[in-house]
Amino acid sequence: MIRAVAAGITALGAGVAAWSLVEARSYQRSFYPLSILPEGWEPMRVINISDLHLLPGDGKKVEFVRDLAELKPDAVFLTGDQLSSSASLPTLLRALQPLAGIPGAFVYGSHDYHAPVWKNPLAYIIPPLGRDLPDPEDLPDEEMTAALKDYGWVDLRNRRDEITVRGHRISLVGVDDPHIDLDVYPAPEESTADLAIGLTHAPYTRVLNAMADEGVNLIMAGHTHGGQVCVPGYGALVTNCDLDTYHVSGVFPWPPAGNGKTRVAISRGLGTSPYAPIRLACRPEVQVIDLA
Repeated sequence: MIRAVAAGITALGAGVAAWSLVEARSYQRSFYPLSILPEGWEPMRVINISDLHLLPGDGKKVEFVRDLAELKPDAVFLTGDQLSSSASLPTLLRALQPLAGIPGAFVYGSHDYHAPVWKNPLAYIIPPLGRDLPDPEDLPDEEMTAALKDYGWVDLRNRRDEITVRGHRISLVGVDDPHIDLDVYPAPEESTADLAIGLTHAPYTRVLNAMADEGVNLIMAGHTHGGQVCVPGYGALVTNCDLDTYHVSGVFPWPPAGNGKTRVAISRGLGTSPYAPIRLACRPEVQVIDLA
């Protein structure tokens, strides 16, 4: 009897592990309607592409991203962690090329500066297990910045800017990755734009609060991977930032208990660390947000 139970548990574990590998490559488009546009504006579609964690051989992921152009987005926003290898920049540029020329902006995460290194997966729950890691490989962030600007997108790391979408000016504010304390919130500037969008890679509450306080309409982020490994019927165990697990992904008001005009869109992202290429009850996504 004991052997049968042990065999059953082993088989179940193997099945879950196998499915988590499949789910990590089950990319999907998640559609969210959001009524935040000023009166008189025509509807517009924006996409939030986060946590690609690209490797040179990620052909299926590349084709998925290239196919996003068929959605005819009005604006494209990249919310960080594009690369997992110093050799991945050509792969990233091929993935994004069909979207080049569409108005947009980008910020970076830690894995746009340094490649991931192996660490104990339990370190997300027990932080001391993540200490004493090897030195990471540097990533070509300067070359990537130049290439993304050539695609027509605005660098929003710790700065403000504006883009024009369907003839309307949209003010932008962004920060560099708060997860590694690179965020320096940019000083206020006067703007006559009627819509404001904010970008951050990691959705730390200090950044969300600062953007909400100045009346940003939509904040887009990634970083959390939606928890990456979730318990079916329960949800995420961790967010890898200071958000509670109920707000690990999706679109919701900020502050959560308030009735202000700010909405936060946190994507589960498309990738994983190459050292933990699994997802469970948490499919990878690109957020497609239809504004009205």
